[in-house]
Amino acid sequence: MAINDINGAETSAGRRRDLRRGKLGALMSSDQFCDRDNEFSIHSRPRSSYVSYLSPSSDNSTIYFSMKRNSVDSSSPSVEMSPWSQPSPYVKSPWTQYQFAGEEEKNEADARKLGLLGSLSREDGHIYSLAASGDLLYTGSESKNVRVWKDLQDFSGFKSGSGLVKAIVVHDDRIFTGHQDGKIRVWRSSVDRRSTHKRVGNLPTTRDLFRKSINPRNYVEVRRNRTVPWVKHYDAVSCMSVDSDLGLLYSGSWDRTFKVWRISDSKCLESVHAHDDAINSVAMGFCGLLFTGSADGTVKAWRRELVGKYTKHVLVETLLKEEQAVTSMAVNHAAGAVYAASSDGLVRFWERGKHFMLFSGVLRGHKMAVLCLAAAGKLVLSGSADSSICVWRRDVGGVHTCMAVLKGHGGPVKCLAVKKDTAAAEEDEAKLWIVYSGSLDKSVKVWRVTEDAHSS
Repeated sequence: MAINDINGAETSAGRRRDLRRGKLGALMSSDQFCDRDNEFSIHSRPRSSYVSYLSPSSDNSTIYFSMKRNSVDSSSPSVEMSPWSQPSPYVKSPWTQYQFAGEEEKNEADARKLGLLGSLSREDGHIYSLAASGDLLYTGSESKNVRVWKDLQDFSGFKSGSGLVKAIVVHDDRIFTGHQDGKIRVWRSSVDRRSTHKRVGNLPTTRDLFRKSINPRNYVEVRRNRTVPWVKHYDAVSCMSVDSDLGLLYSGSWDRTFKVWRISDSKCLESVHAHDDAINSVAMGFCGLLFTGSADGTVKAWRRELVGKYTKHVLVETLLKEEQAVTSMAVNHAAGAVYAASSDGLVRFWERGKHFMLFSGVLRGHKMAVLCLAAAGKLVLSGSADSSICVWRRDVGGVHTCMAVLKGHGGPVKCLAVKKDTAAAEEDEAKLWIVYSGSLDKSVKVWRVTEDAHSS
């Protein structure tokens, strides 16, 4: 495989330390890294509230080297085949220092096109969630603030009295935020002033919660001697996903349930006790499938079907059952593939079969837990507790190639968001994407990546 090591920070021998991974319970939410800033900030740099751009003369240079790798079997969870644990045979190659005649202009063009574009930083604490919509970027942090960015500049923001922002999704003119205290807030931007956002409701609505609270049959036991109405999450809302075709919002929680909301009237249609431990990811798939990943080490596929007089989600199959926590999921709708990241540093993926999902391989590129995933076009991106981001390209036959490794964060990469680079697409035939990465180093970095193998 061909790997581009795009460095946004200096490397150090200290980064190669063998850090022990935590057990299932310790990694189920990935929030244990909040108290380990000193451990993960070896390469952190002074941060500011303005956008810093990289110039060709910057120390943040781009280093190229090559290595070939295809999908491998997942029978062993070890990561011995990771290129990070092997010395590259190309380090001493003269081609890493000298260029052929006529190649200098091409490499300069690639340097302008790919890599780190800038960093966004405010004193809002750790970044837990991201959502890109049009020319706006929404970032959620532990400060309860939702910051809005436009053109790499601080555009606006809004704050709730709820807990830290664990998840953000955008649907049409509404922004949904999931919080640590189990609440889901609904916001709407002003039509005449996009910089103004107003909270327009909660999920569940106050009226719906009151009506369900009257009837004792609407209560479910969540802990010993404690019951709550089934329409309400009683623990952190860790993830959300939208089914745009049906107008449904899915929310997953550490209370082990996922709930189904009708966006048009904010009504909770269903609550499903899906796992034996916290749900860390919920992803709307293809063919009417919904995928959920949990700290109990399982990945499950669900389908919405008519059961009697009611429409309910039924379990179709369990795709994975391991001891390691599942931390994040992503779906490639065009290819019919679903990816699941785990705390063991692996990314497993399945492809759509005739009747069932078929296990197709493992992506090995990280030394520590993979905390977030994102899929766009032919690309799959994985962010890890090792502070790096791997950019994978899916080729014909389900073979994946690591196109680049993005480095620059001084802490674990907690969330990713991707959008098409429409401005560059008008001038270049290559399929370019803008990647936003949020980290526990309290910053968001902006990258440009490509699907074109010849550009890397």
